[in-house]
Amino acid sequence: MRIATWNVNSVAARLPRLLAWLGSAQPDVLCLQELKCATEAFPHGEVTALGYEVAAYGLGRWNGVAILSRVGLGDVRRGLLDEPAYENETEPRAIGATCGGVRVWSVYVPNGREPEHPHYAYKLRWLEALRATVVAETSAERPLAVLGDFNIAPTDDDVWDISLFEGATHVTDAERKALAVLRDAGLTDVVPRPLKYDRPYTYWDYRQLAFPKNNGMRIDLVYADAAFAAAVTDAYVDREERKGKGASDHAPVVVDLSR
Repeated sequence: MRIATWNVNSVAARLPRLLAWLGSAQPDVLCLQELKCATEAFPHGEVTALGYEVAAYGLGRWNGVAILSRVGLGDVRRGLLDEPAYENETEPRAIGATCGGVRVWSVYVPNGREPEHPHYAYKLRWLEALRATVVAETSAERPLAVLGDFNIAPTDDDVWDISLFEGATHVTDAERKALAVLRDAGLTDVVPRPLKYDRPYTYWDYRQLAFPKNNGMRIDLVYADAAFAAAVTDAYVDREERKGKGASDHAPVVVDLSR
Protein backbone atom coordinates (compact mmCIF):
# COMPACT_ATOMS: atom_id res chain seq x y z
CA MET A 1 0.00 0.00 0.00
CA ARG A 2 1.23 3.50 -0.83
CA ILE A 3 0.04 6.40 1.35
CA ALA A 4 1.01 10.02 0.72
CA THR A 5 0.39 13.50 2.06
CA TRP A 6 0.55 16.80 0.20
CA ASN A 7 -0.29 20.40 0.99
CA VAL A 8 -1.48 21.45 -2.45
CA ASN A 9 -1.98 25.14 -1.61
CA SER A 10 -5.31 25.37 -3.51
CA VAL A 11 -6.74 22.29 -5.15
CA ALA A 12 -8.27 24.42 -7.92
CA ALA A 13 -4.96 26.03 -8.81
CA ARG A 14 -3.12 22.72 -8.61
CA LEU A 15 -5.73 20.44 -10.20
CA PRO A 16 -3.82 19.57 -13.41
CA ARG A 17 -0.72 18.77 -11.38
CA LEU A 18 -2.74 16.80 -8.83
CA LEU A 19 -4.35 14.64 -11.50
CA ALA A 20 -1.03 14.07 -13.25
CA TRP A 21 0.67 13.16 -9.96
CA LEU A 22 -2.06 10.69 -9.03
CA GLY A 23 -1.48 9.04 -12.39
CA SER A 24 2.30 8.87 -12.07
CA ALA A 25 2.83 8.24 -8.34
CA GLN A 26 -0.18 5.92 -8.02
CA PRO A 27 -0.85 6.39 -4.28
CA ASP A 28 -3.53 4.16 -2.80
CA VAL A 29 -4.36 6.88 -0.30
CA LEU A 30 -3.59 10.59 -0.52
CA CYS A 31 -4.09 13.08 2.29
CA LEU A 32 -4.47 16.67 1.06
CA GLN A 33 -4.26 19.95 2.92
CA GLU A 34 -4.96 23.61 2.21
CA LEU A 35 -7.70 22.91 -0.30
CA LYS A 36 -8.96 26.50 -0.26
CA CYS A 37 -12.38 25.35 -1.43
CA ALA A 38 -15.71 24.36 0.05
CA THR A 39 -16.53 20.67 0.41
CA GLU A 40 -19.02 20.79 -2.44
CA ALA A 41 -16.55 22.62 -4.69
CA PHE A 42 -13.90 19.91 -4.50
CA PRO A 43 -13.27 18.43 -7.98
CA HIS A 44 -14.92 15.11 -7.16
CA GLY A 45 -15.62 14.20 -10.78
CA GLU A 46 -12.06 14.54 -12.00
CA VAL A 47 -10.64 12.60 -9.07
CA THR A 48 -13.22 9.82 -8.99
CA ALA A 49 -12.63 9.31 -12.72
CA LEU A 50 -9.17 8.06 -11.71
CA GLY A 51 -10.66 5.47 -9.38
CA TYR A 52 -10.54 7.34 -6.09
CA GLU A 53 -13.23 7.86 -3.48
CA VAL A 54 -13.14 11.29 -1.84
CA ALA A 55 -13.86 12.61 1.63
CA ALA A 56 -13.39 16.39 1.70
CA TYR A 57 -13.88 19.03 4.38
CA GLY A 58 -13.67 22.72 3.49
CA LEU A 59 -15.43 26.05 3.91
CA GLY A 60 -14.29 27.77 0.75
CA ARG A 61 -11.78 30.37 1.88
CA TRP A 62 -8.68 28.97 3.51
CA ASN A 63 -7.68 25.70 5.11
CA GLY A 64 -9.53 22.57 4.01
CA VAL A 65 -8.46 18.92 4.06
CA ALA A 66 -9.32 15.76 2.17
CA ILE A 67 -8.58 12.05 1.90
CA LEU A 68 -8.54 10.29 -1.47
CA SER A 69 -8.57 6.49 -1.52
CA ARG A 70 -8.76 3.70 -4.08
CA VAL A 71 -8.73 0.98 -1.38
CA GLY A 72 -11.96 1.87 0.38
CA LEU A 73 -13.07 4.86 2.41
CA GLY A 74 -15.13 4.38 5.55
CA ASP A 75 -15.82 5.69 9.04
CA VAL A 76 -15.19 9.27 7.96
CA ARG A 77 -14.84 11.83 10.74
CA ARG A 78 -14.57 15.56 10.14
CA GLY A 79 -12.93 17.52 12.92
CA LEU A 80 -11.24 16.60 16.20
CA LEU A 81 -12.59 15.72 19.61
CA ASP A 82 -13.32 18.93 21.53
CA GLU A 83 -11.67 20.90 18.73
CA PRO A 84 -11.09 24.56 19.65
CA ALA A 85 -12.46 27.39 17.54
CA TYR A 86 -10.59 30.45 16.34
CA GLU A 87 -12.51 33.71 16.47
CA ASN A 88 -15.70 31.72 17.09
CA GLU A 89 -15.25 29.55 14.00
CA THR A 90 -14.23 25.90 13.84
CA GLU A 91 -11.83 25.65 10.93
CA PRO A 92 -11.74 22.64 8.56
CA ARG A 93 -8.31 21.30 9.50
CA ALA A 94 -8.70 17.59 10.19
CA ILE A 95 -10.42 14.63 8.59
CA GLY A 96 -10.07 10.94 9.37
CA ALA A 97 -11.06 7.79 7.48
CA THR A 98 -10.32 4.09 7.35
CA CYS A 99 -8.79 3.02 4.04
CA GLY A 100 -7.81 -0.54 3.26
CA GLY A 101 -7.74 -1.43 6.94
CA VAL A 102 -5.55 1.56 7.88
CA ARG A 103 -6.84 4.52 9.87
CA VAL A 104 -5.48 7.78 8.46
CA TRP A 105 -5.92 11.40 9.47
CA SER A 106 -5.18 14.32 7.16
CA VAL A 107 -4.32 17.36 9.26
CA TYR A 108 -3.49 20.98 8.59
CA VAL A 109 -2.15 22.33 11.87
CA PRO A 110 -2.68 26.08 12.42
CA ASN A 111 0.28 28.24 11.42
CA GLY A 112 0.51 30.22 14.66
CA ARG A 113 1.68 33.39 12.91
CA GLU A 114 3.74 34.85 15.78
CA PRO A 115 4.33 33.59 19.35
CA GLU A 116 2.47 36.59 20.77
CA HIS A 117 -0.47 36.25 18.39
CA PRO A 118 -3.78 34.66 19.51
CA HIS A 119 -3.38 32.21 16.62
CA TYR A 120 -0.32 30.75 18.34
CA ALA A 121 -2.26 29.94 21.50
CA TYR A 122 -4.98 28.47 19.28
CA LYS A 123 -2.34 26.31 17.57
CA LEU A 124 -1.26 24.82 20.90
CA ARG A 125 -4.86 24.15 21.95
CA TRP A 126 -5.53 22.54 18.57
CA LEU A 127 -2.56 20.21 19.03
CA GLU A 128 -3.94 19.18 22.42
CA ALA A 129 -7.21 18.24 20.71
CA LEU A 130 -5.27 16.28 18.09
CA ARG A 131 -3.54 14.27 20.81
CA ALA A 132 -6.86 13.55 22.51
CA THR A 133 -8.27 12.36 19.20
CA VAL A 134 -5.28 10.08 18.57
CA VAL A 135 -5.64 8.54 22.03
CA ALA A 136 -9.33 7.92 21.42
CA GLU A 137 -8.66 6.43 17.97
CA THR A 138 -5.84 4.12 18.98
CA SER A 139 -6.85 0.51 18.34
CA ALA A 140 -5.09 -2.82 18.17
CA GLU A 141 -7.37 -3.75 15.28
CA ARG A 142 -5.87 -1.43 12.66
CA PRO A 143 -2.74 0.66 12.07
CA LEU A 144 -3.07 4.41 12.46
CA ALA A 145 -1.17 7.38 11.05
CA VAL A 146 -1.59 11.14 11.20
CA LEU A 147 -0.27 12.81 8.05
CA GLY A 148 -0.17 16.41 6.93
CA ASP A 149 1.22 19.89 7.28
CA PHE A 150 2.09 20.27 10.95
CA ASN A 151 3.61 23.74 10.56
CA ILE A 152 6.32 22.68 13.02
CA ALA A 153 9.91 21.64 12.32
CA PRO A 154 10.61 18.90 14.89
CA THR A 155 14.34 19.62 15.23
CA ASP A 156 16.88 22.29 14.33
CA ASP A 157 18.08 20.05 11.50
CA ASP A 158 14.64 20.35 9.92
CA VAL A 159 15.24 23.97 8.85
CA TRP A 160 17.97 25.24 6.57
CA ASP A 161 19.39 27.76 9.07
CA ILE A 162 18.06 27.74 12.62
CA SER A 163 19.76 31.07 13.38
CA LEU A 164 17.27 32.80 11.09
CA PHE A 165 14.27 31.55 13.10
CA GLU A 166 14.95 33.17 16.45
CA GLY A 167 11.65 34.31 17.95
CA ALA A 168 9.63 32.79 15.10
CA THR A 169 6.94 30.16 15.05
CA HIS A 170 7.48 26.61 13.76
CA VAL A 171 10.56 26.07 15.95
CA THR A 172 9.55 27.25 19.44
CA ASP A 173 9.94 25.05 22.49
CA ALA A 174 6.20 25.01 23.14
CA GLU A 175 5.38 23.81 19.62
CA ARG A 176 8.03 21.12 19.73
CA LYS A 177 6.88 20.05 23.17
CA ALA A 178 3.36 19.66 21.77
CA LEU A 179 4.79 17.35 19.09
CA ALA A 180 6.66 15.37 21.75
CA VAL A 181 3.44 14.96 23.76
CA LEU A 182 1.71 13.75 20.60
CA ARG A 183 4.46 11.19 20.01
CA ASP A 184 4.11 10.07 23.61
CA ALA A 185 0.58 8.96 22.71
CA GLY A 186 2.26 6.09 20.86
CA LEU A 187 3.34 7.65 17.58
CA THR A 188 6.64 7.60 15.68
CA ASP A 189 7.97 10.22 13.29
CA VAL A 190 8.41 8.42 9.96
CA VAL A 191 11.26 10.46 8.50
CA PRO A 192 11.40 10.27 4.69
CA ARG A 193 14.53 10.20 2.60
CA PRO A 194 15.30 13.17 0.35
CA LEU A 195 15.57 12.66 -3.39
CA LYS A 196 18.29 15.30 -3.49
CA TYR A 197 20.62 16.92 -0.94
CA ASP A 198 20.99 15.54 2.57
CA ARG A 199 17.84 16.73 4.34
CA PRO A 200 14.24 15.74 3.57
CA TYR A 201 12.72 19.20 3.42
CA THR A 202 9.08 19.33 2.38
CA TYR A 203 8.43 23.09 2.10
CA TRP A 204 10.25 25.92 0.34
CA ASP A 205 8.95 29.49 0.28
CA TYR A 206 8.10 30.97 -3.11
CA ARG A 207 10.26 34.00 -2.33
CA GLN A 208 14.01 34.67 -2.50
CA LEU A 209 14.79 31.61 -4.66
CA ALA A 210 14.27 29.38 -1.65
CA PHE A 211 13.75 26.22 -3.68
CA PRO A 212 16.81 26.50 -5.96
CA LYS A 213 18.90 27.35 -2.89
CA ASN A 214 17.29 24.48 -0.94
CA ASN A 215 16.33 26.86 1.85
CA GLY A 216 13.60 24.54 3.08
CA MET A 217 11.86 23.13 6.12
CA ARG A 218 10.54 19.71 7.07
CA ILE A 219 7.06 20.52 8.32
CA ASP A 220 4.95 17.94 6.44
CA LEU A 221 5.07 14.93 8.72
CA VAL A 222 3.91 11.35 9.03
CA TYR A 223 3.24 10.30 12.62
CA ALA A 224 2.47 6.58 12.84
CA ASP A 225 1.58 4.05 15.51
CA ALA A 226 3.73 0.95 16.00
CA ALA A 227 1.76 -1.24 13.60
CA PHE A 228 1.93 1.33 10.80
CA ALA A 229 5.62 2.11 11.40
CA ALA A 230 6.53 -1.59 11.39
CA ALA A 231 5.00 -1.98 7.93
CA VAL A 232 6.96 0.92 6.34
CA THR A 233 9.29 -0.25 3.59
CA ASP A 234 10.20 3.16 2.16
CA ALA A 235 9.43 6.84 2.63
CA TYR A 236 10.57 9.76 0.50
CA VAL A 237 9.92 13.39 -0.38
CA ASP A 238 8.86 13.75 -4.01
CA ARG A 239 10.93 16.87 -4.52
CA GLU A 240 10.36 16.78 -8.28
CA GLU A 241 6.76 17.87 -7.75
CA ARG A 242 7.96 21.17 -6.25
CA LYS A 243 9.63 22.06 -9.54
CA GLY A 244 8.25 24.02 -12.45
CA LYS A 245 5.46 26.48 -13.12
CA GLY A 246 2.36 26.30 -10.96
CA ALA A 247 3.85 24.12 -8.23
CA SER A 248 2.69 24.13 -4.63
CA ASP A 249 5.23 25.42 -2.14
CA HIS A 250 5.10 21.95 -0.52
CA ALA A 251 6.23 18.62 -1.95
CA PRO A 252 4.37 15.34 -1.42
CA VAL A 253 5.65 12.88 1.18
CA VAL A 254 5.19 9.27 0.08
CA VAL A 255 5.20 6.21 2.36
CA ASP A 256 5.19 2.61 1.12
CA LEU A 257 3.85 -0.16 3.35
CA SER A 258 4.35 -3.91 3.12
CA ARG A 259 0.66 -4.61 3.87
